[in-house]
Amino acid sequence: MLTALVVLAACALVATALVQRLLGERPVLSFEAVASRVHETTWNELPVLVGGGAAVLTGLALLAAAVSRGRPVVLALSPVPGVEAGTTRHGLRTSLRSEAAGVDGVAATAVKLRRRKVRVKVRTNRTNTDGLAEAVGTAVSWKLEQVGLAKVPAVRVRVRGGAR
Repeated sequence: MLTALVVLAACALVATALVQRLLGERPVLSFEAVASRVHETTWNELPVLVGGGAAVLTGLALLAAAVSRGRPVVLALSPVPGVEAGTTRHGLRTSLRSEAAGVDGVAATAVKLRRRKVRVKVRTNRTNTDGLAEAVGTAVSWKLEQVGLAKVPAVRVRVRGGAR
């Protein structure tokens, strides 16, 4: 994203200079000055070496970001011989959120999926929240069993609301 923003800024600067030149105004970026400065610069000068080093470091950082593994978009379901199936993180999160919202006494829910945990935040208007976390945890665990993930994450429920 940072690389895209830098390239966008450079393109905007060049486009602004071109429009100013077409309108007959003094451009913000003088192409003649840039061209003469580039022609005067040799390969052994410090700005060239620093720019080359920065380009190499940027390239290595972008390569590392491209190679590193991110969160999977599709989660594998239990293996069935001859069948490969999965569910999307978004779909599973939506399903778990609706399951948690269906528990009596729940006013609002938020679900976060991690590699080994499902975190459910529940808001209630009840003054007595005893047993609500267990009920939501049971409902979400039941839904996870229904979906049949290959690696079933642990469920953690946090209840907010009630008497303070």
